[in-house]
Amino acid sequence: MKVLIVGSGGREHALAWKLLQSARVQEVICVPGNGGTSRLSRCRNLALGVNDFEGIARFALVNNVGIIVVGPEGPLAAGITDYMRQQELTVFGPTLAGAQIEASKSWAKSLMQQAGIPTAKAAAFDEAEAAIAYVVEQGAPIVVKADGLAAGKGVTVAETVEEAKAAIEAAFNGEFGAAGKRVVIEERLVGQEASVLAVTDGLTIRPLIPAQDHKRIGEHDTGANTGGMGAYAPTPVVNDGLMDRIQREVLEPTIAALHQQGIDYRGVLYAGLIITPDGVPKVIEFNCRFGDPETQAILPLLETPLDTVMMACAQQKLSQLPPLVWKSGVATCVVVAAEGYPGKHQKGHPISGIQTAEETGAIVFHAGTKLKHQQLVTDGGRVLGVTAVAETFEEAIARAYAAVDHLQFEGLYVRRDIGHHVLKLSH
Repeated sequence: MKVLIVGSGGREHALAWKLLQSARVQEVICVPGNGGTSRLSRCRNLALGVNDFEGIARFALVNNVGIIVVGPEGPLAAGITDYMRQQELTVFGPTLAGAQIEASKSWAKSLMQQAGIPTAKAAAFDEAEAAIAYVVEQGAPIVVKADGLAAGKGVTVAETVEEAKAAIEAAFNGEFGAAGKRVVIEERLVGQEASVLAVTDGLTIRPLIPAQDHKRIGEHDTGANTGGMGAYAPTPVVNDGLMDRIQREVLEPTIAALHQQGIDYRGVLYAGLIITPDGVPKVIEFNCRFGDPETQAILPLLETPLDTVMMACAQQKLSQLPPLVWKSGVATCVVVAAEGYPGKHQKGHPISGIQTAEETGAIVFHAGTKLKHQQLVTDGGRVLGVTAVAETFEEAIARAYAAVDHLQFEGLYVRRDIGHHVLKLSH
């Protein structure tokens, strides 16, 4: 089988790497892919844009592609799945209607409220004055979110009313483009964060192992929100009992609510959760795709062939699939970023040390990289993700950082405390 992956980040490199381990996958084509996917054996990059639906469909039809896997939220929210299905192509990823669960935070919030899914109290606003008045009335700390897609950067956890006002004004003044034309203001939830990614065929939903992401740019979870600076899995924050509760109270009611609205949701439903100090799982937000960098920590531990899981979802046969099989042990992924990320950052710096890093036994997933005259150079804010698998978190974290220390490019930035929560829990 040939698999076409849409996207160019670390998540897509990890998906390609995992799919190529299956005996049934003959070739993976990445659109447009990155420097890492161009170097994988039996994998090639195709120079098309992620929103060139016609070009992607034509290639898939001519080359007899078995399944199209959509990585990022952008093309999903633009209706790539609907388009490919009209061409009678098999797709892993929700339709435009389903992708609203990530593309509109206010839409997702009202779905959760209707379905009785535990989440933060919230209100949506289309103008700055009303939003500011609400913040003044509620007080701080409070959370301000751009309603639309902002690449993980449209959220401000405001410690003061002034900070919240500034975030509201920034959104309405166009900092996040069309995504900030409406804002959602939420109560701040306190507790440990967890990412529960689940696969679904629209009827059955099955969670993958739970992960924990590190959203902030700075150590000790300080500074601006990013797309994620590192992750580990499985997080002990979510034990088996809690996972059963998340399945019953979050995942199943969400799929049922989507189904009631006539939405046939096939792909990944990713619940970003806060586990409150008294052990209640509450949804911060939903995403309509695999998380990045959680995927780079989860997939190395998956034993079940990934193409089998995706095909079962796309063909609505997930209930027939045996339980997912996982390797023993744990995984940690450390993101290596460009100086200045999540703000302005330079591109085009040569990267060295990847081979030496991989010789330590770590896996180096490429995110913002490209090949330029056979030289690998930086091409994004999050450049690489270094994953290490071991029996304990202490070992996995130490191995990941040992590999990171071999990597070099101008302005390299890395958080040195990925996994600090789990190290505290294990002591």
